[in-house]
Amino acid sequence: MAKTSTTTQGLRAAIERSGYYPALVAEAVEAAVGGEPIRSYLVHQETTFDQNEVRRHVTVLVLTGNRFIVSHTDEQAADTTSPTPYATTSTESVKLGRISSVVLSRVVANPESYKPGTLPREVVLTIGWGAVSRIDLEPAACGDPNCDADHGYTGSSTADDLSLRVSEAGDGPETVRQTLVFAQSLSEATVDATR
Repeated sequence: MAKTSTTTQGLRAAIERSGYYPALVAEAVEAAVGGEPIRSYLVHQETTFDQNEVRRHVTVLVLTGNRFIVSHTDEQAADTTSPTPYATTSTESVKLGRISSVVLSRVVANPESYKPGTLPREVVLTIGWGAVSRIDLEPAACGDPNCDADHGYTGSSTADDLSLRVSEAGDGPETVRQTLVFAQSLSEATVDATR
């Protein structure tokens, strides 16, 4: 999808609908996108509870013809560094060729009666490009229950740069649908980037 005023307006409207410092978020995202055409986007607003505080966070994902752009905005309460509440916004731009994995996990109710096209009740989108990896290690063992030798460790390394959980109950069906569209667009773009 080429960048049209409709696509740009749709992204801006989604940022405004999130209700989370829309002017700040939009400015950061638009600066990161620059003049590139927007192929797809996703806006995900998340509220978390931290002891007695409610914190909000918004993630904006934008796919252009050459890049995957991630923007995070968090709010912070007044603390020793600032006498007033403040927000932190960051953007990261990743070349499409660097994306190593796009994982979309779907949770569906009543799988025995699933019909193609039915919206999942929840999706988890995980995207890896090598900036952050998680290593899970555990002691290795052999099959001999009497063995007390040190067999070292075994484990796995997982790309864990970004993971978003979106549910129909918490985020609404339209956000779930938009996540599916964005995941498909990103998957297709990563294939195109390797050609």
